[in-house]
Amino acid sequence: QVQLVESGGGLVQTGGSLRLSCTASGLTFSDYTLGWFRQAPGKEREFVAARGWSAGVTSYADSVRGRFFISRDNTKYTVYLQMNSPKPEDTAVYYCAAGRGFPIDSVRKYDYWGQGTQVTVSS
Repeated sequence: QVQLVESGGGLVQTGGSLRLSCTASGLTFSDYTLGWFRQAPGKEREFVAARGWSAGVTSYADSVRGRFFISRDNTKYTVYLQMNSPKPEDTAVYYCAAGRGFPIDSVRKYDYWGQGTQVTVSS
């Protein structure tokens, strides 16, 4: 059974930083692209960042590029999202997902999802 478990969410002030983690089990980690998505109340789930097995396959949403950074530790089956200088508009439930295929910013390419972790950014 595939499981993705997120952690690290919480309350952060504008200009601070926060690191989300997601640990996977039940799958062959190297076979999957790992991505982060988010969903704010009343809005659709949207792409944040994704990374394939190698750093050469990395993508960011325009809204977070230069502030958020995705990385993965393939020995720990864990993917991270470093959130620097967050803004109130980054407030959302953040989901980790595992998928295969392209484009890696498409929700439809992800097969497995975590339960989500709330991130709230205060001004």
